[in-house]
Amino acid sequence: MAVPKRKTSKSKRNKRRTHQRVVRTNLSACPQCGEAVLSHHACS
Repeated sequence: MAVPKRKTSKSKRNKRRTHQRVVRTNLSACPQCGEAVLSHHACS
């Protein structure tokens, strides 16, 4: 069974996790109703 030989340091762990963040969505106000909608999407 494969197990780590050394404890992973905080910096090494955090460098690996740089791409695991939550990406904020770009919401814009609809010009007709003023509701928040995604860009390039039709308002319902």
